[in-house]
Amino acid sequence: MCKATLVRWTIIPLIAPRPWIACGGCGGLKPFEPSGRIRLNANGRRLDAWLIYKCLVCARTWNRPLFERRALKDIDPATLEALHFSAPDWVRAREFDIEDLRRKAQRIDECAEVEIRKEILSDTGHPTVTVIELEVALPTCLRLDRLLSAELGLSRTRLQTLQAEGGLRIEPARKDVLRRRVRSGTRVMLMRTS
Repeated sequence: MCKATLVRWTIIPLIAPRPWIACGGCGGLKPFEPSGRIRLNANGRRLDAWLIYKCLVCARTWNRPLFERRALKDIDPATLEALHFSAPDWVRAREFDIEDLRRKAQRIDECAEVEIRKEILSDTGHPTVTVIELEVALPTCLRLDRLLSAELGLSRTRLQTLQAEGGLRIEPARKDVLRRRVRSGTRVMLMRTS
């Protein structure tokens, strides 16, 4: 009979992506970090919104456009309130919108530093299988093999060997799944060997 312990790991990135933008203060491309603030400008019944970034070298600001000349009636009331108060969760979600950032910057530095919150969902006492469900709050560049290696105390080579021998299964199964970024919905099944 298979006894399984189910654990959820919630992965929370600590540092937002940093775009490299031409800085008017220091000259040349420099890394900018988000300030956590929003700038708004109203023109009649139209609104412009930007995320404010600061140069890591000289602290000069860059306004990353969220939208321009949008009619107030077309903006969801919850979004409008989040904009007015620079709601931290709303702002943080926009700071991690890597696809939008790629349209505005040629280079983006991503940091794999994360916080991991672990929660036991069910425990059978002496499990034969440990199932780890991953929940990724915001996109991160952290690879699955690096996460598992650090948290389980196994080398990445050992993880590959376990996977080849059937002692480690990952769903959804993909080619080179261990070398891909962590994603929500990934299930890691670690079989007990002794």
